[in-house]
Amino acid sequence: MERAEKAELITSLQSSFATAGSIVVAQNAGLTVADLESLRKQMKQAGGTIKVAKNRLAKLALKETNNADISALFTGPTVVAFAKDPMVAPKVAAAFADKNQKFVVLGGAMGKTGLDANNVKALATMPSLDQLRATLAGMLKQPGTRIASVLQAPGGAVARVIAAHADKSNAA
Repeated sequence: MERAEKAELITSLQSSFATAGSIVVAQNAGLTVADLESLRKQMKQAGGTIKVAKNRLAKLALKETNNADISALFTGPTVVAFAKDPMVAPKVAAAFADKNQKFVVLGGAMGKTGLDANNVKALATMPSLDQLRATLAGMLKQPGTRIASVLQAPGGAVARVIAAHADKSNAA
């Protein structure tokens, strides 16, 4: 790789890291090309990206961003996962690691906060931003629905009493 290509790769990684909500670093020793492609497809479908870069270049790219210093994680064969949604990269990486023992999550970063492997796994179990929004919307909608049913109940009871009285009058 020539110097210009390296500079271009560093710039590309810097812009990706700067806009990422979370970054996950994992060890990929022993993964087949098919496994890595499967991971890339899963990450892309979820809205994230997987990059395999030389550790030295990834460290240089991280230096120029506001992310936590996770340069110690870049040892051996590594792969970097990142996404704008902070929950995407940890969820996909942790799910892939559960199915594939050759893929080991080392840690990552969420902005200026450094994450170890346990923190990444904890993030993976949390609901996504869209799921939280849906839950909140359901909670906000629920009291209104209950109020409407409570307000309709007396009118319904009155209507049933009148209907029962009318049925009784017609039968007599």
